[in-house]
Amino acid sequence: MSAQPATHRELGLTDSEFELIVEKMGREPNTVELAMFSLLWSEHCAYKHSRKLLGKLPTDGPRVVMGPGENAGAVDVGSGFAVAFKVESHNHPSAVEPFQGAATGVGGILRDVFAIGARPIAILDSLRFGELDSVRSRHLLDGAVRGIGHYGNSIGVPNVGGEIYFEEPYEHNCLVNAMCIGFAKTEEMVRAAAAGIGNTVVLMGATTGRDGIGGASVLASAELGEGDDAKRPTVQVGDPFEESKVLECCLELLEKGLLVSLQDLGAAGLTSSAGEMASAGGVGIDIDVAAVPLREADMEPFEIMVSESQERMLAVVEPSKVEAVLTVCDKWQTGSAEIGVVTDSGHVRILKAGEVVGDMPVEALVDGCPLYDLAPAAPAAWIYGNKRTLDPDADSAETLLALLAAPSIASKKWVFQQYDQVVGSRTVRRPEAADAAVLQLPESGNAIGVSIDGNGRRVACEPFNGTVEAVLECAQNLACVGAEPLGLTNCLNFGNPEKPVPAWQLDRAISGLASVCEQLGVPVVGGNVSLYNEGPDGPIYPTPVVAMVGELPDPAKTAPSSFQREGDAIALLGPFAPTMHGSELTKQRGELELGLPEPDVAAVAAACAIVRDAVRSGRVASAHDVSDGGLASALAECSIGAGIGLRADLQDLRERGCTPEEALFGEGTGGFVLSGDRAELEALGALIIGTVGGTTIELAAGDRSLIVGVTDATEAWRSLDARAESAAEPPRRRLRSAP
Repeated sequence: MSAQPATHRELGLTDSEFELIVEKMGREPNTVELAMFSLLWSEHCAYKHSRKLLGKLPTDGPRVVMGPGENAGAVDVGSGFAVAFKVESHNHPSAVEPFQGAATGVGGILRDVFAIGARPIAILDSLRFGELDSVRSRHLLDGAVRGIGHYGNSIGVPNVGGEIYFEEPYEHNCLVNAMCIGFAKTEEMVRAAAAGIGNTVVLMGATTGRDGIGGASVLASAELGEGDDAKRPTVQVGDPFEESKVLECCLELLEKGLLVSLQDLGAAGLTSSAGEMASAGGVGIDIDVAAVPLREADMEPFEIMVSESQERMLAVVEPSKVEAVLTVCDKWQTGSAEIGVVTDSGHVRILKAGEVVGDMPVEALVDGCPLYDLAPAAPAAWIYGNKRTLDPDADSAETLLALLAAPSIASKKWVFQQYDQVVGSRTVRRPEAADAAVLQLPESGNAIGVSIDGNGRRVACEPFNGTVEAVLECAQNLACVGAEPLGLTNCLNFGNPEKPVPAWQLDRAISGLASVCEQLGVPVVGGNVSLYNEGPDGPIYPTPVVAMVGELPDPAKTAPSSFQREGDAIALLGPFAPTMHGSELTKQRGELELGLPEPDVAAVAAACAIVRDAVRSGRVASAHDVSDGGLASALAECSIGAGIGLRADLQDLRERGCTPEEALFGEGTGGFVLSGDRAELEALGALIIGTVGGTTIELAAGDRSLIVGVTDATEAWRSLDARAESAAEPPRRRLRSAP
């Protein structure tokens, strides 16, 4: 039953890795064993090019309940409750089959959260596609949004926020990063480590089929290229209604104290769940594939072990409690089967009706993959293509309207309205009304703010500083709703780490993430790494997506992002010193190049604290951070949301070394647009720049002043919504349908 040596290459293993497996096993692996090694030694599962770098990240903090290594991270929110959260990628599956790729991405992140005993209460997503003038990009966008809406809406978890960027480098390799927030009683949470020699291993949920076979190694740990339609069989098929039953079943089992440990079956299926549970507990596990309920009767043992069929969970149960567990599973009409036992062997053994068909040391299978050092090298010049879409001679009014209409900046209401944002009755602030989503937690007597951010274009300009900016953007978004950061999770999306430039980008970005989190005192409680995101034309922009959860004492005391009253003063607060480096305007002019200023983390943190306290105390009527498109775009967004104009003089920004154009359209961290009583804003130390009122947006900045009607600005900003609504086959109907 020996596998042919060349087979390992087809499964993504190098010759040296195969030789190391032989050395650790003392023999050549058979077909079952080689398939399992190929998955757990894949980049997707082993993090073999990133694990050394991830050790830089700060993971401890006074509010951390669970950190990296568990299915999801969790932080204490008081009164005996915790909030769990995690973000993960489903990029390659979504690039091959966008509907199911995105849908199963949502399903997988939901299971990560309820696997530790937390009930999912919200979903967010961070999406990247090529430019909208591309047929392929529109196809991927449509399918991914339908998949996200289908799964989240069907299972009844609100989608409360997210972001979508459109950039040429994502044309062939889109990014679909899904985040889930969960809520739990801390004492009822459970870890994944298997324990108790002689305890029973129970498989719960859907039956096992051939969908998803090889996904972690063949699909997720290699570059995409021509002919990727052939990889469609490796994309899983999700069933949110089955997952809903599994979710309720698992939470009841945990509430009744019937489980020793619990793990979801995601990438690598039974191989990863059984292996990782054994490794975490320092034990062995026997699995009998003949006991696994199958969707297809003729499946081989290796297929059963590597199948990535969705909606499945693996539990360790004391023998005396197995009958009670199976009874609860029957109640929820979810499948269950006793398929194995915890042993003291230190091995993962695969049996078929009692006959051993695979036997691997846990240390070799789970922990034995070699970790590689990168060979990074910075690019000498800008390596990404970028076409001009805006005449450099356009006047300021034309420029503002072009920025507001840019797909990455324009309203995404036509997408958000496909998602149920309020099911569950916890949503206080929706994504279009505030810079961060706000969810009430009446059980613990407080609330949380949640934000997810990243700008690959700016990270491509300088990975360290760009990543720092992404974290600060999250912190600023939380400050605008009065939330103080508790913890951070991330999804690191990069190209091929075996190539010098992507390796340099990854190294610099993780260093930046570690540095800013240390300075802010925000622990990283978990995350995900997605590498080999490349297409025929090269790598994606390096895209570290970061998501942050913060606490606020009173959900009734948050601030909207748009102006509230005519006559209110408008102020700028924070160390905002904009430049044109990496800006949306520079992109539209086709003038992107390397370089990005270093943010002043301490100064931004101080500004966040001022804004946060002002929002909590009701001293400001609105708060909005300055981001894509610069100060002019931020001010316009505040007006559009209110339907009220403004007059502002940005001349004082010249004292910060800004040109008139930079004052209007330059980008950088640390800027907040506040509105409210003039005396209150001045007491905060903010710079008064204007007044709310009228029907036009009037901005004075030396020779780059502008006047734009609020109606015209609104029309530009809602241009994508209008295109969707006027389409021959309206996305509103299409996005709600199954494929």
